[in-house]
Amino acid sequence: MKDAKVPTSDSYHSFKISNFQDPNYAAAYLSLIFEEEEEGDLEMGIMRKSLRDVFEALGEPIMSDEEASLHLEKLDVLLSQNGSATIYALANWLKALGLKLTVVVDEGDKGEEEDSVGTAELAEVGNV
Repeated sequence: MKDAKVPTSDSYHSFKISNFQDPNYAAAYLSLIFEEEEEGDLEMGIMRKSLRDVFEALGEPIMSDEEASLHLEKLDVLLSQNGSATIYALANWLKALGLKLTVVVDEGDKGEEEDSVGTAELAEVGNV
């Protein structure tokens, strides 16, 4: 048993980043993170980490090292701010990654009816 080797596999982080390279997957993931934050169940550190992971997948490949560094600095600044301007700053930060913030109808615990629309896009932020 001394010579037995544990099979190696990709790390979870690498797996997660490869999934986030699909913008639809990244958007769905962030939507879930924001829903948790809205309910008060999520720490700001988890939101920051989630946004950084999505940035690693979508932003780093399209930005120079300097642009990437500045973009991450912007994230740290905007997450430390309070006030209504923060939502617009976050919308612009996400827009650089090819994502956008949207507002949808909260269906709550109601089951969706067969002919109803599950989520209706009401507003888009930062797409001027």
